[in-house]
Amino acid sequence: MQALIDACATTGFPAKIVCVIANRTDAKGLQRAAEAGIDTDIINHRDFADRQAFDAALDARLNDANVELVCMAGFMRILTTWFVERWHDRLINIHPSLLPAYKGLNTHQRALDDGIRITGCSVHFVRPDMDTGPVIAQAAVPILDSDTADILATRILAQEHVIYPMALRLIAEGRIRVENNRTVIDMQAGAEKALVSPSPDL
Repeated sequence: MQALIDACATTGFPAKIVCVIANRTDAKGLQRAAEAGIDTDIINHRDFADRQAFDAALDARLNDANVELVCMAGFMRILTTWFVERWHDRLINIHPSLLPAYKGLNTHQRALDDGIRITGCSVHFVRPDMDTGPVIAQAAVPILDSDTADILATRILAQEHVIYPMALRLIAEGRIRVENNRTVIDMQAGAEKALVSPSPDL
């Protein structure tokens, strides 16, 4: 989220963060947003009888703030199909693997255990099934022999900070559309960087 805050604060960036919402009072993003002068809100899921009621409250708050696009960052709750469909192609997420590989949790350790040589991260439109949806941007990160799950996670996180603002910019500029459940990018100057492959020394 900090990467998105920093990007939106730069001159000429085509998006603005209007609010940050968390379901936990201890979410670090709330403090970061407050320090940046962004409105914050807490919608505690424990205050609701079920997921549908929580998602309805979340939907209402987003609409009250005139939100046009939701960028999930560290939000670990599975959203209902109702909510996802209401925000169809207006809800994006970042995941620490090269989707469709390694959906779910423990992505870095699973990649190490499988002995693959390249992993990375993906920004994608959200669909009802977990960690699915059209991919907007990806960054490939090589797996080194000296890597642990924590070391690999740190290197991948650095690339998440690159591709999430990039994906937001492409969407805000109207250069992304979804056709047949795949993203199509308007290849203006810079759009070719939607796939980022850092050098092996990163």
